[in-house]
Amino acid sequence: MRVYLSRPHMSGHEEQRVAEAFASNFVAPLGPQLDAFESRVSDYLGGGLHCVGLSSGSAALHLALRIAGVGPGDEVWISSMTFAGGIFPVNYLGARPRFFDLDSATWTVDIGLLREEFDRAAREGRLPKALIPTDLYGQSVDLDPLEALAERYGVRLIVDSAESLGALYQGSRRAGTGGDAAVLSFNGNKIITTSGGGMLVTRHKEWADKARFLATQARDPAPHYEHSTYGYNYRLSNICAAIGLGQMEVLEDRVTRRREIFDRYVAALSQHGIGFMPEPAGLRSTRWLTAVTIDPAQTGISREQVRLALFEHRIEARPLWKPMHLQPLYQGSPYHGQGVDAHLFDCGLCLPSGSDMSNEQQDEVIGHIQSLLGKA
Repeated sequence: MRVYLSRPHMSGHEEQRVAEAFASNFVAPLGPQLDAFESRVSDYLGGGLHCVGLSSGSAALHLALRIAGVGPGDEVWISSMTFAGGIFPVNYLGARPRFFDLDSATWTVDIGLLREEFDRAAREGRLPKALIPTDLYGQSVDLDPLEALAERYGVRLIVDSAESLGALYQGSRRAGTGGDAAVLSFNGNKIITTSGGGMLVTRHKEWADKARFLATQARDPAPHYEHSTYGYNYRLSNICAAIGLGQMEVLEDRVTRRREIFDRYVAALSQHGIGFMPEPAGLRSTRWLTAVTIDPAQTGISREQVRLALFEHRIEARPLWKPMHLQPLYQGSPYHGQGVDAHLFDCGLCLPSGSDMSNEQQDEVIGHIQSLLGKA
């Protein structure tokens, strides 16, 4: 049986929610399940936030950037180590990315680098239009200093929380509540899923209203189809939202299980020279994926040798995100840092972390890795 990196994990509640949608015939994009899902996520995040269910996290980021006024030629500052969907919307709008390295102590964007470049950019009159830090592998960025920087320099802050729903910042604040807007993803490999989907979360009601307008083809109020600007077909399906309602009932269970999986890996592998993504004091990562480092100088074996050996046993593992400044598409884009992200890509591996993975399956993964390390 194949062991997947992170596959969808249904709870049983989803079928009832979907059946309710079918019974009421709300199978089109909008409906009561979508309204309820948006409200449920808002309540979970702490209330007072406006949530807009969308077709993907990338769609949410695209809308947030457009509403923030990003356009052709504008600079957007962004974590270099991120998923492609967390940067492509910058291209959609004709803007230009400037990439930033990670802090080795947190594996999230280096605040010190940002402070230095904000000071320099302000003096030179070239501040960015928006800043997009990425919550990586289930862990929140350091929100307080990021929000302070954005306010000081008058820059829109859009937090890519696609990987971190369920995480905590400073003990109680939930990931997905930062900045002018935050982006969530409910893709099939995330900690909870709607099969595909995402959400824009914002404290600004006007942003949410505009996002809903743009996401439904920007149709002006009229009995016919009237358009004063262009929009998108970006709204989340009501059926998918029904799945999300069922998933929200078990979100905390999923976080608990993934953290258990992470802890079992640590107990079994840390003494063999395997490193693990840090979790700074005050933060609770979801451990969406267990991200490890394999230093050949310590272990005698490379990350890629481990990945290929697991693949031979039908076990899925993947390298960490390749930093965007190293991608062919972004060659020549400005980059600030010492290559912490490049080093993590070279030696980093995501191990199977799905909440439906059994202890026996995890023991199989651990056993193969221990065997490789013993032979190195």
